[in-house]
Amino acid sequence: MKITVTPDVFKLAQVFTISRGSRTEAKVLTVRVEDNGVVGWGECVPYARYDETLESVTAEIEGLPAQIDREALYDLLPAGAARNAVDCALWDLESKQAGKRAWDLAGLPKPGPEITAYTLSLAEPAEMQAQAAKNAHRPLLKIKLGTPDDMPRLEAVRAGAPKSTIIVDANEGWSAEVYADLAPHLVRLGVALVEQPLPAGEDDALIGMERPVPVCADESCHDRTSLPKLKGKYDVVNIKLDKTGGLTEALRLREAALAEGYKVMVGCMVGSSLAMAPATLIAQGVMVTDLDGPLLLGEDRDTPLVFDENGVHPPSAALWG
Repeated sequence: MKITVTPDVFKLAQVFTISRGSRTEAKVLTVRVEDNGVVGWGECVPYARYDETLESVTAEIEGLPAQIDREALYDLLPAGAARNAVDCALWDLESKQAGKRAWDLAGLPKPGPEITAYTLSLAEPAEMQAQAAKNAHRPLLKIKLGTPDDMPRLEAVRAGAPKSTIIVDANEGWSAEVYADLAPHLVRLGVALVEQPLPAGEDDALIGMERPVPVCADESCHDRTSLPKLKGKYDVVNIKLDKTGGLTEALRLREAALAEGYKVMVGCMVGSSLAMAPATLIAQGVMVTDLDGPLLLGEDRDTPLVFDENGVHPPSAALWG
């Protein structure tokens, strides 16, 4: 068995901004696992918020033993980008070796398309209204917020897309006071979900606070070990493969979260169709699917995911799994 990791860069269709900064390209790592001439591949997006860099994640992957399987991997690497790319590559390898689709190997029903959110990046209100109007045909819009002055932005997006369902992602950018002030307006404007309003280390302030709109844990939820710390704070968990460390743990987290009464959102970093492909298996029937990474790119993999009026479709075998 041979494991290789290479950096890839995908240009974005336009500048993408959140409360932590802006970017013009998606920098990813592509992992290939070769066994007896069969190659499986996966992708991860190292994320500075979790102290990951392209170099640190590459080093983690290159430090793995030559022979590996998914269960051994779980004990060798922590949850995060490195384990994600290798885990998903192993799923793809196993699928090719078995001549079966990944969902069959996982014992899941054949997946179908799921409506995905489309993300509007953080900007001045007039620009966000223009973004919203341009995408008002989409049924689900996600707004990047996270400043003390977000009300004009929210009002502008609702004006630009009066019929779309709106979800809001604060990216840890609000204080408890700001969130409490905004909450009634979120209801008034028909917001369906709020992602991570407070910093992960300060979210105890959510305990006992009224949540008129469902609140979703993103930065506060990585894998199953996160669940005990979410009680009383959150209604929904956002499952991202770059946080769980791959499809294997994502499947387990989804099962555990649902068993504990949480609703599920399936999200992504800004990556290519290869990164989104395994997540389409997790997204079946969840409260919110947010796998719009490829829609934000100016270029993609050779056999990209299909997005149409029915949503994001599962991958072809030529792409993954």
